[in-house]
Amino acid sequence: MLKILNIVGARPNFMKMAPIIAAIGNAASRGAEISQILVHTGQHYDEAMSASFFRDLQMPPPDINLEIGSGTHAEQTAKVMLAFEPVLIEQKPDWVVVVGDVNSSLACALVAAKLNVKVAHVEAGLRSFDRAMPEEINRILTDQLADLLLTPSADADANLLKEGIAEEKIVRVGNVMIDTLFTQLERAQSSVILEQLSLQPRGFAVLTLHRPSNVDNAATLRQIFSAIERIAVELPVIFPAHPRTQARLKEFGITPPPQVRIIEPLGYRDFLKLWSNSRLALTDSGGLQEETTALGIPCLTLRENTERPITIEQGTNRVVGREPSRIIAAALEVLRAEQNEPRRIPDLWDGHTADRIVEALLKF
Repeated sequence: MLKILNIVGARPNFMKMAPIIAAIGNAASRGAEISQILVHTGQHYDEAMSASFFRDLQMPPPDINLEIGSGTHAEQTAKVMLAFEPVLIEQKPDWVVVVGDVNSSLACALVAAKLNVKVAHVEAGLRSFDRAMPEEINRILTDQLADLLLTPSADADANLLKEGIAEEKIVRVGNVMIDTLFTQLERAQSSVILEQLSLQPRGFAVLTLHRPSNVDNAATLRQIFSAIERIAVELPVIFPAHPRTQARLKEFGITPPPQVRIIEPLGYRDFLKLWSNSRLALTDSGGLQEETTALGIPCLTLRENTERPITIEQGTNRVVGREPSRIIAAALEVLRAEQNEPRRIPDLWDGHTADRIVEALLKF
């Protein structure tokens, strides 16, 4: 019996892990000798940031919750390691499966590697080539620790090979985030978020901001909001604001104009219904770059780089940085276009990535 410990810690993990859990369950029901345990580190732990996502994604409640809570990057990583080590010793799994680039993924991979438990990294090989991003450090180190590197795209394979990862450890499986998107798209139609906010489809833009490089610097945050204020003249901007971002706005004395509607973070389905009906997404999120590509929604990435270049080469994403003039020019170009660019979906972004992940785990 192949025993797997699945690790989640933060919102992006939940969206990536939900289809993997379902695919493992389906494989077991078809007779595969495979079992799973879900470990939630508690990196995101409140209702808006955690519990609602479990419900929306129809994920089972965690078998184990480490309840580590918030803290600096070092504090979170250390607390996860301390809490996870006895769990790993007790459970004795064959694989630890980590997803994405959050602190929990690196911490659990490091503990597993030191205890000689095999690590599979889902979404391996993505690189922004910006070491100032904490997530970039997490990606690089988790890939170096992993025994099986499950990649979403050809550029990720190439990055790993350049870093000296053995080719036989790399398996391109596609984008598991898109599995969740396609599964939940129909279910999201039952959301009444548009009615609650009195919005018409394609009559608004959506904004998300959470990265420290954007929200922890007062000058940068003011720059971004000066651009958003101009865009909001053209159409309303809906901003489901991360609690940390809301705190920074208050701390820096930044008051967005009335056309920028700040709302509380949304559950997965409400947010999916919101952005999938928007005219434009402005974001510093990696996941939203991918999801908008899959559905053909124009996306402007408010960063100087992206670890997901395929969303630019084959998708609807543009990296516009933080300079107001660039952001405004790109947004106005989108808003004044008669129609969106033709939808192009990258190879293996087909809704069956989780099945390929389970096949790879069983094979290895």
